[in-house]
Amino acid sequence: MDEGPGPFTGDLSPPGRLAGPGEGISPEELALAARNHGLPLEALRHDVTPLGLHYVLVHYDIPYVPDARVARWQLTVHGRVRRPLALDLAALRSFPAVTLRVTMECAGNGRALLAPRPVSQPWLVEAVGTAEWTGVPLRLLIAEAGVEPDAVEVVFSGADHGVERGVEQDYRRSLPLDVATGDDPEVLVAYRMNGGPLPPQHGDPLRLVVPGWYGMAHVKWLREIRLTGTPFTGFQQATAYRYRQEPGDPGRPVTRMAPRALMIPPGCPDFMSRIRFVRPGRVLLEGRAWSGWPPVTRVEVTTDDCRSWRDAELTPPDRSGAHPWAWQRWQSTWTATPGNHVLAARATDAAGRVQPLTQPWNRGGFGNNRIQRILVHCGPGQLG
Repeated sequence: MDEGPGPFTGDLSPPGRLAGPGEGISPEELALAARNHGLPLEALRHDVTPLGLHYVLVHYDIPYVPDARVARWQLTVHGRVRRPLALDLAALRSFPAVTLRVTMECAGNGRALLAPRPVSQPWLVEAVGTAEWTGVPLRLLIAEAGVEPDAVEVVFSGADHGVERGVEQDYRRSLPLDVATGDDPEVLVAYRMNGGPLPPQHGDPLRLVVPGWYGMAHVKWLREIRLTGTPFTGFQQATAYRYRQEPGDPGRPVTRMAPRALMIPPGCPDFMSRIRFVRPGRVLLEGRAWSGWPPVTRVEVTTDDCRSWRDAELTPPDRSGAHPWAWQRWQSTWTATPGNHVLAARATDAAGRVQPLTQPWNRGGFGNNRIQRILVHCGPGQLG
């Protein structure tokens, strides 16, 4: 359906806002956190995130697609094309298939750590995962349809439907034509995840995968691709997912992932606080790092709350190899001594972008790649 305002205004579908001083997480934010889930950080040990551990964000409801409807699912390619297409899954599988290992991160990762806090899905640092996606390169479908000379963007529509800030809508996003038809990265219309069918929460039966871009671009439950002669101005493009400092600021669009390194918390945790406990001696520090721009070329670690840094051993960056758009492994060793310690890691990519020590604040809480800090207590005792 077309986007448009409905009777869902005022308190029923309020505008975005910032939390007040001292305001805790609201029941509405808690409900969002219960619906969506992040990656348990210990799962960073996996090169490919197991199904069920990959982060999930669902804007509205997960569409119910029973098995009988999957075979009849149709993807249309139309608009500024010469040959409109209507493809079922069998037709899509007749195109050459590609499998890509891709790290995907929510644009709001780190939002709950901002001050003031934008009120929305309260992510800490766990909204990320890496999967192997199999599907059809989008450029092949667009080439099959034939591009009209005046086409400038490609708009993608999903089957999830809801209301946001008073606007009733299907979830829609667009990509510039050169990104949609490019081969570095190669955008996929995916129908498999980690070798099996897409799970319902990950877009069954079709989704978009845009390597290097934040998760909002990876439209799920994909059913329509439309080429347009003018830039798309739908809600998720022109209102949501913009870096803004002030209300009314047009901002700039959220696109590619900023560099980030995450550490697997060492030792074992306290149940409630998640403070880590280790014994004195040699401790392995390890994690993953990624960037949606050039590859990560350096990871540094600190064990004294950023007073000093040292280089970690980093898996060599590889944009030309088998997995150019997946995270890289890093590791270092630390000799733990009794007391409390604050650990962190930071990434630098090939273009010189360095993960910041302080928050890059904006009203939507997007792209907060401030370093992750981990409080560790070292002391004698039986820790298993």
